[in-house]
Amino acid sequence: MKLWAKLYTLWMKNRPKSLSATKIIALTFAAMILAGALLLTLPAASRDGVSCGFRPALFTATSATCVTGLVLYDTWTQWSGFGQVVIISLIQIGGLGFMSAATLFVFFLRKRIGLKQRLVMAQALSVNDMDGIVRLQKTVLIGSFSIEAIGALILTLRFWPEYGFWKALRWGLFHSISAFCNAGFDILGCITPGVSLMEFNSDPVVLLTLGSLVTIGGLGFLVWEEIAQKRKFKKFSVYTRLVLLTSLVLLLVGWVLTCTLEWNNPGTLGDMSVPDKLLNGFFQSITLRTAGFAAIDQAQLTEGGKAVSMVLMLIGGSSGSTAGGLKTVTFIVLVLFMSARARGRSSVCVFKRTVPQGQVLDAMTIAFIMVALAMFGGIFISATSPVGFTDALYESVSALATVGVTAGATGSLSIPAQLLMIVYMYFGRVGVLTISLGFLMGDKAEERFRYAETNLLIG
Repeated sequence: MKLWAKLYTLWMKNRPKSLSATKIIALTFAAMILAGALLLTLPAASRDGVSCGFRPALFTATSATCVTGLVLYDTWTQWSGFGQVVIISLIQIGGLGFMSAATLFVFFLRKRIGLKQRLVMAQALSVNDMDGIVRLQKTVLIGSFSIEAIGALILTLRFWPEYGFWKALRWGLFHSISAFCNAGFDILGCITPGVSLMEFNSDPVVLLTLGSLVTIGGLGFLVWEEIAQKRKFKKFSVYTRLVLLTSLVLLLVGWVLTCTLEWNNPGTLGDMSVPDKLLNGFFQSITLRTAGFAAIDQAQLTEGGKAVSMVLMLIGGSSGSTAGGLKTVTFIVLVLFMSARARGRSSVCVFKRTVPQGQVLDAMTIAFIMVALAMFGGIFISATSPVGFTDALYESVSALATVGVTAGATGSLSIPAQLLMIVYMYFGRVGVLTISLGFLMGDKAEERFRYAETNLLIG
């Protein structure tokens, strides 16, 4: 007790007097993960009544809170009803952001939202200013619950005739929330454990409903508001237009490439009818944008199919959404920058607007960090686990981009590799740039002087 008292006294003396919004977000996510892990370690959370242990619970809680979808055990087989409620609660809070959940209680209690709370809201929703942030937060909450309710209703009606009302309702609610939050968790293991949506890969109602939820959740809350208010493409901001166009192009390109590379592969699309091939190629292109559901066996993808999948996973969804990855606008800014430089131009222009040089550098920084971490993760996993490099890299990208699809390597990961995946999922959800700026850099250092320039040979 004396040791604990000394530690507490030391903490109280040296604790930070104030925290920035980015630090509050990062630390709160970490606290939610820890709380979820502790709940999942309870014997009541496991189907067999025996605690799974802290490490598997921490892995699962991180995957749920960071809306990733990677699992060490089949969700239905391992977790009881209580455990599944914990998981879906973490997905909902992690997907919408903890500030959305906190704000919901504030609205119910009719309390005034202060300046600091508004600042944290803006950071959590990836918005640059606080003007109208409370209204946007209300739109996020109402819109999210409404869309999830519609998705749950459609899925319930689809499952009801075959599986009964209560199971259909439970499946509908769970998978609607999981899809909208881009989590990819499923509880279909009671049919066949560990196969995700493969039992329904010929069902257009299930795949298109989940695909629509994934797409809407991945567009971003700010984009929703603009679409609802302005309704015409020409009136949208440059950001919203870029999000919509880039998302559409990536969806179509991913669809075409997946069908082309996997059309005759008997392990994926080869044995399906033509309509089913097109449906599953379309859903694969959607789910790789950080959703994590698998309607085809990812382990059986061709090498080219896995390469395309990893690129789509790294790009991910849009800022201020339930998705992870580099983000669509970050990716398109990089493409526009390379196009401009190839034509000898120094500025990036789009829709008759110039992108600030600082934002171009930010995009390059994020891209480099993500690619470097993904490569390191692939090397580390293949070196410490009985997994080939391609599958290890697939696992690394899936965790870092909070996608959740796996080529079958998750169950074979060593303990060090599992711990790395926990870190990657956390980084991917909270944001590499947010963590690096919030914890490492703090305020930007003032440049007091500059060295003389020198010319180098590039290329």
